[in-house]
Amino acid sequence: MNIITHPDIETVFDNYPDTVRSQMRALRQLVIDTAAEIPEIDSVEVTLKWREPSFITKQGCTLRMDWKAKKPDQYAMYFKCTSRLVETFKLAFGDLFNYENNRAILFQLDQEVPVAELKQCIKTTLLYHQGKSDPMLGI
Repeated sequence: MNIITHPDIETVFDNYPDTVRSQMRALRQLVIDTAAEIPEIDSVEVTLKWREPSFITKQGCTLRMDWKAKKPDQYAMYFKCTSRLVETFKLAFGDLFNYENNRAILFQLDQEVPVAELKQCIKTTLLYHQGKSDPMLGI
């Protein structure tokens, strides 16, 4: 799999506070590892959208992630708010995740991330255009 990385990505990760930098790097690696496991994906663009690390595939919706100083005890993974992604994650995983409306999954700094289920959310996002006719988006 080809990973096309924007030159400013590392600077963004380096500038996260020490308290969240490892979680953000782990989240990024989880997205890349998940994409590498999907045969339909041959490349991922890792870029900045709204100054946030973002992942783009031809087959899916943009997936973003960030930490915000105004909510220092959490970080988030953001999804296209006009898609059915978050509403489908709520149906599939219930209260396993903490959601922000129809746009994000929120994580607390000290939270253990449910990796298998989050990988399913990532996969569904990266392949969204291929599975959007399925009522559960392939989950």
